[in-house]
Amino acid sequence: MSKDFLVEIGTEELPPKVLRQLSETFASGITQRLKEQQLAFNQMTAFAAPRRLAVLIKDLDEQTPDQDIVSWGPPLKVAFDADGQPTKAAEAFARKNGLEVAVLAELVENDGQQDKLCVRQSISGSNTEALLGEVINQSLAALPIPKPMRWGRSRQEFVRPVQWAVVLFGNETVAIDILGVTSGNLSRGHRFHSTGDIQITSPASYRDTLLDAFVMVDFAERRELIRQGVMAAAKTANGQAVIDESLLEEVTSLNEWPVPLMGRFEEHFLEVPAEALVSSMAQHQKYFHVVDANNKLLPLFITVANIASADPQQVINGNERVIRPRLADAAFFYNTDLKTTLDARRETLRKIVFQSKLGTVYDKTARVSELAKILAPFVGADVTAAGRAGELSKSDLVSEMVGEFDDLQGVMGRYYALNDGEDPAVADALLEQYLPRFAGDAIPASATGAALALADRLDTLVGIFSIGQQPSGSRDPFALRRASLGILRIIIERNIDIDLKVAIAAAAQQLALTEVLDGNLEQVLTYVTERLKSWYRDENITPEVFASVAAMELSNPLDINARVKAVDEFSRAVEAVALASANKRVLNILAKQGETKVEAKVDSTLFEDPAEIQLAAEIERLRLLIAPLVEERNYMGVLAALATLREPVDTFFDGVLVMADNPEVRANRLALLHSLRQLFLNVADISHLVVTK
Repeated sequence: MSKDFLVEIGTEELPPKVLRQLSETFASGITQRLKEQQLAFNQMTAFAAPRRLAVLIKDLDEQTPDQDIVSWGPPLKVAFDADGQPTKAAEAFARKNGLEVAVLAELVENDGQQDKLCVRQSISGSNTEALLGEVINQSLAALPIPKPMRWGRSRQEFVRPVQWAVVLFGNETVAIDILGVTSGNLSRGHRFHSTGDIQITSPASYRDTLLDAFVMVDFAERRELIRQGVMAAAKTANGQAVIDESLLEEVTSLNEWPVPLMGRFEEHFLEVPAEALVSSMAQHQKYFHVVDANNKLLPLFITVANIASADPQQVINGNERVIRPRLADAAFFYNTDLKTTLDARRETLRKIVFQSKLGTVYDKTARVSELAKILAPFVGADVTAAGRAGELSKSDLVSEMVGEFDDLQGVMGRYYALNDGEDPAVADALLEQYLPRFAGDAIPASATGAALALADRLDTLVGIFSIGQQPSGSRDPFALRRASLGILRIIIERNIDIDLKVAIAAAAQQLALTEVLDGNLEQVLTYVTERLKSWYRDENITPEVFASVAAMELSNPLDINARVKAVDEFSRAVEAVALASANKRVLNILAKQGETKVEAKVDSTLFEDPAEIQLAAEIERLRLLIAPLVEERNYMGVLAALATLREPVDTFFDGVLVMADNPEVRANRLALLHSLRQLFLNVADISHLVVTK
């Protein structure tokens, strides 16, 4: 038999930026612990609203299954002495299982190898209702809450004070002590549209009952309603709402009965850069902005009220009064900033420490400028523009606007650079230096931007490693993992042919450190290239494919990428199985002999078998054939050519004894295998591959 199960935890307003995470973790914790109790169910639904977390389980077993438990004890010869008396081992087994020692002689079974003491017990299942308290409270305790709160005189801790709790199993209320509150069947509706407690008569009625009380508990449903409502409001003014997904998530977490409303602001505010107005509306007021068909900002905003007002215009008017001073502040910051050039602001950077051993932010811009000039030819950027972009790269950090809206760094730098009369390529680079900001983000579109972005990241990486502050575990205060992935993406996606050893060495030259830890700079290359493993995993390229290329210890990301793509393609070819296996075999044979004992030169006069003659001829033919392909980095072409070796390699191993009695013949055959392995090492060490037919 089964029943529906519902738990709701009612609180003060939960943190909006983590509401969905709390909900999902709570729900997964509930289901995990029910499964640990071997309780079956059909469906789980998680609910989340500003003042509640809830989980609905459909068709939950009413009790845990019966269990047949077999407990094996010591062997018979250990359990009893020569006189047939129980030993201490037997007595301990009896105590463990709640038995009298006298009955042990009757509890002997053979486990397939020897006679042992054995106890078989049948344990009836437990009532599910009795387990729910433990399931719920353990799941709540496991929630990721960085700063738990206490309230009143209670010593209980949670993300927010708990006000009520609902626990139903079937249509019956289950009374459980949950964070100082005894659960029942009474919930609460909307703060203003609903009064008094709301009785939940059954788990299945939970969602609809709260809808009647003006609470939409389904997070996904509420988010979609907001999305559609915001878009519809914008269309009434012939505009298009721009919906940032993170803002939508936050607004969904703030409202339990969302009502989108559109307001206006004065057009003169549009003289301020649109990004600043958007940031002010989004950060301070959680408003969505509206653009026209040309993606130009309109003097409109859409707010989402948590109330269905009888007079919505009053709500709109209130929001319009609030937004005006916010936008006025943005206008003031912008106009103030225009009075001071980015070049003049550089001096202020001398007062800001980047890192105690790496100097100030000013020092960093000087290093980045020089490094950007070195990298410029590799990227195809103008050296002068790249250097100037490096000098001005952090000047907007000390502007009024960025001080208020830190998400505008780079954005305002571009506006201010253009206002100062700087080269447009320099201005664009100031914006693009932060790209990519996250996985899937765009990379710099301009060459100057790419040079600056690489220089900035390389300076940070090399600097932090040089002073021995590289990331450990999950700790990465300077976001070096993200910086490394950014470097790789820029190089590979912009097709920049540069050796990271060269770039890292150039970055190190700019560092005037009094303390440099020997060997740390060598770790930078390894650290950066190791990020490729996760990159390729995200592209569904197996770790073995990457390992085959990583074994070559290369340092040019563009070259590495070409090899990985080629090996990945090759791994799906019909010849891959045999050739990967052959390479493993060759590697094992050569490893047993030691590399120093294997001569690279093959003597054709020592051939005795047609198979080795054929293999040698194919190796020499392919060596000449693939040489220009390797030069062109046409690794797919190289591997396609090497795939023709399958038959002669198979024939060789089928008919030729490598470890011949004649030492000269044996050495010559080893040399032949060595040359075969070197042929494949033009691309990768495919012995690492794990391929399937």
